[in-house]
This record gives sequence, structure tokens and C-alpha cells, in this order.
Amino acid sequence: MTGYFLMFRSLIAFSLAATATIAFAGEPVPAAKGAAESRPKQLLLVSFDGAHDNRLWARSREIGQKANARFTYFLSCTTLIPRARAGDYKAPGIKAGRSNIGFAMSADEVGNRLDHIWKARSEGHEIASHTCGHFDGKDWTKADWLKEFEAFDRVLANAWKDNGLADREPEGWADFVTQDITGFRAPYLSAPESLFQAEREHGFRYDASIVTHDPTLPVEKAGVARFGLPLIPEGPRERRIIAMDYNLFIRHSAGIDHPSKADEFAERSYQAFRSAFDRQYEGDRIPLQIGLHFVEMNGGAYWAAMERLVTEVCPLPDVACVTYAEALDMMEGRTNPAAAPGAM
Repeated sequence: MTGYFLMFRSLIAFSLAATATIAFAGEPVPAAKGAAESRPKQLLLVSFDGAHDNRLWARSREIGQKANARFTYFLSCTTLIPRARAGDYKAPGIKAGRSNIGFAMSADEVGNRLDHIWKARSEGHEIASHTCGHFDGKDWTKADWLKEFEAFDRVLANAWKDNGLADREPEGWADFVTQDITGFRAPYLSAPESLFQAEREHGFRYDASIVTHDPTLPVEKAGVARFGLPLIPEGPRERRIIAMDYNLFIRHSAGIDHPSKADEFAERSYQAFRSAFDRQYEGDRIPLQIGLHFVEMNGGAYWAAMERLVTEVCPLPDVACVTYAEALDMMEGRTNPAAAPGAM
């Protein structure tokens, strides 16, 4: 999956422009006043975009087991297509066989990834959609998005058979594909109105593609809950930044790997994550969302910061480190029925 490193070089061009194409929701909605024992649990939602590297599949699952945490994996479907069959995939407006994140190296690699997907689901983690080839869909129509959603569903449904592994397909895989994939995050967090229209028609329960100034409750609009990654204070000057590893990577080292500074960057990131968590834990208990990728940028600094955070807070009795789908169920009655001021 060397294409992922090419993707991260190209992502630099998007890092600052991304916030121009995403929505900012209103202020956090305070929790209902009442006795301390009636306060909701503090929710922490950790997600991974791409979900390709089998080594990091194993590591993330180990972290989840150690920390009593369940994660959401936003899967890109070209990671289930070997390079030899790249022509099977065609994104809207793009030549067949193209992908910004490359393809799998072999059917054996895909088989290992499918095993991780199924085991993760069995352990309580959530598999959600990140489409297929990681293209920027800011100019896509509703029909384009629907085509990409259909490609994802088709590739995932047929992944075992198409890779010569039909005899290993778990019982219940087909139901998993049709019933359990209920959430979506757009590549580059590029979320035009056409995306939301397509999500509604496709049957997604939630979207996780927007950005909010602070942690906020999801906004429900036309039957789709919209989660937003928050901007959190970070660094000595506490400048706000999207709570995502790639954005930290750009700020800390301009998108150039500096493994020798891994400890420094891990500490900065941990302090930002922990402070953002503590503000909510001690305050209104709005869910906190943190996003990562299956790439260990700056020597794994951001994975280390995440692992330290979840290991510390997820075992607490009044904290739940859950998937997006679980969070929606747990927050029933707390989600906003209509868009907050300033939200898309």
C-alpha cells in the first residue's frame, strides 16, 4: 500500500484549504442540569481513516482490548483490490484503475485485512465507509456520490470471492455489509451538499465529515446525524487545530517525517488531547472526537498520544470509549433535531 505515502504528500495541498469546504456548527449544547449522578458518561470517539496497514489493524485492536475502547474504522475499498485487478474500480470522472491511495499488493494481503475487519467487528468495533479511491468529491454530484457508495458496497460484499477466498468467507458477512455499514466520512473532509443528499438516499445513519469550532453534539438533518471533528487548542500558544493526526503532522513538521522528534510531538499531542478531554469531562460532557490514519507519522507520535489517552481514560467508570454508531444510541435525546446556527 505504498500509495498511502503518495496520498499524504498530496494531502499537504489540502491541509489549509480543507477548512474552506467544511461546515462549522454552533456552540456546544450544555447537558441538562441535575444531580451529579444524572450526568451522562463522557464519550470518547476515536476513529481511523483508510484502515489499510495490517500491522496497524493488529495494533489498534490490541489497544482497544487493553483500554476497553471500541473504535470506528472508516475503510477505503481499494485496500481490498489487488493491484492486478485495479481496473475493476472506476471513480466518478476518473480513469479506471486509479486510486489516490493505491491498491493492495496481493490477494494474501487482502485476506489478512479481511480477517482483521471481521475480528474487529466481532470485538465490538465499527466498520464504516471512506469510499474507495480517496478522491476529493467537492465537485461530485449526488449521482457521483451514489456511484462511489455502490462501488464500496460491491467491493466489500464480494471481497472474499473476488480474491479467491470464498471458502473463508464468514457466515453473516453479507448481512454485515448490507446492515452494519451505517456511517461515512468523506476523503479530505470534503463534504458538499450533494454528499449529504446522497447519504440520505443511500441510507447512511450518520456523517462524520464536518469540522466544528468546539466539541458539539451531532446535528440531525433530514434523518442523517452530522458529527464534526472539533478544533482543539494545541501547543504553547494553544492555537486551534482539527483533532486529527494529519493536521498535527502538518503543524509540527510541515508534513515531513521527523522520527527523532517523536517523543516531543507525542507529548504535545497528548497534552492537547487530554486537555480537550478534561474540559468536557469536567464540564458539559459533550462527546470528544479524535481522528487518526493508518500511517505512523513522525515516528508514530500521534498513535502514541492516542494510546496514552485511551489507556488512561477509557477504563474510568463514567467514561465510554465507543464507536460512532454506539454513541448515537447512547445520546438518544441529546442530539440536535435541527441544524445549529452556522452548520450546513
